[in-house]
Amino acid sequence: MAARSASAPSHAHNAHPAHRPLAERLRPRRLSEVIGQQHVLGPGMPLRLAFESGRPHSCILWGPPGVGKTTIARLMADAFDAQFISISAVLGGVKDIREAVERAEAARDGLMQQRTIVFVDEVHRFNKSQQDAFLPHVESGLFTFIGATTENPSFEVNSALLSRAAVYVLQPLSEQDLKQIVALAQSEQALQAIEKGAIERLVAYADGDARRLLNTLETLAMAAAQEKLTEITDAWLLKVLGERMRRYDKGGEQFYDTISALHKSVRGSDPDAALYWLVRMLDGGADPRYMARRLVRMASEDIGLADPRALRLALDCAEVYERLGSPEGELALAECVVYLAVAPKSNAVYKAYNAARAYVKQDSTRPVPMHLRNAPTQLMKQLDYGKGYRYAHDEEGGFAAGERYLPDGMAEPGFYQPVERGLEIKIAQKLRDLRARNAAAATPDADNT
Repeated sequence: MAARSASAPSHAHNAHPAHRPLAERLRPRRLSEVIGQQHVLGPGMPLRLAFESGRPHSCILWGPPGVGKTTIARLMADAFDAQFISISAVLGGVKDIREAVERAEAARDGLMQQRTIVFVDEVHRFNKSQQDAFLPHVESGLFTFIGATTENPSFEVNSALLSRAAVYVLQPLSEQDLKQIVALAQSEQALQAIEKGAIERLVAYADGDARRLLNTLETLAMAAAQEKLTEITDAWLLKVLGERMRRYDKGGEQFYDTISALHKSVRGSDPDAALYWLVRMLDGGADPRYMARRLVRMASEDIGLADPRALRLALDCAEVYERLGSPEGELALAECVVYLAVAPKSNAVYKAYNAARAYVKQDSTRPVPMHLRNAPTQLMKQLDYGKGYRYAHDEEGGFAAGERYLPDGMAEPGFYQPVERGLEIKIAQKLRDLRARNAAAATPDADNT
């Protein structure tokens, strides 16, 4: 987070502190001044231990904008008395990497033998070859690499580089964290008095992003000064920042409370309540595309195979909105909400998927049975890959009774348990029939043993 604790002592001001951006004036100078990220920076937490060890290590800081990735990297350089080299992956390239290597070598071989930390902002913007250019120098210890990314590093950072760096997940700042920043700005006399309601609205608008909050505070302070205001009120705040802040903002508690109410109304089969909360959200400025995505989620999670048409309807609703836009396309959202609310409900697939994930996570990696393996080459066929596999389409009713598809030695887990509602009534009956056929096919084998 790019602001220090409200309880921390003020830094020394330069001759013209007002000329510096607010974010720079409030930037932490010590680890103890950082607001937020206590899950990695608190006492005994992994990144805090790295600071205290005196031994820097390469890492990836993954988190949304404005949560302190650059600040933490700079503090790490200060803590280890290291040369700090910053590269923007948006503007930089191999030339910048080469220059960083030269500077790191000069620092290492100079009289002071100084360490170097190379910080790459938005590292996911570098391509594979650019990311690969860091590898030999990270491995040799020439410099410590710190990458910052808003994207999932599992997909955006090369596996070779990722394997040489610890990944720290940074979280959006909490409401309390953001209120600390407002208090800090007031303690630095960078902000006029401000109503409690205006603070609440600003915090919701910031959506966990300290940079957004600080930039907004600076804009408000200048506007209030021009109008010679002694206090920033909620009403004036709305006038300055516009209609987008009229009800609630993405990330605010009210936003998530309202989407929760919509989801639970659909799950509870109340079309009137579901429509009410949908309209409340649209009227409050929620993105209809976001609403369409949530409806697709509801169709998968709460209706599932009790009515497979619900998922198709939700996808159609999203497409209709893309074609028509607002306000005409919002009628498709309303149609979808009503259908989902009155459709038969089942979370059987949702529960089955979660049960399967939990099972696989704690289970060993079981080998694929030989008869289920693919055999594209002659060698694989000689090794009995695919031997004994029964092609279901050639069997009576398109079902190979008695065939097993789970790993050897694994008991039937029973992940999927259809409910007695909608189409799943028929699905449950079919599964009972198939299991009976499997049991009958296994009986002769049992008699022969």
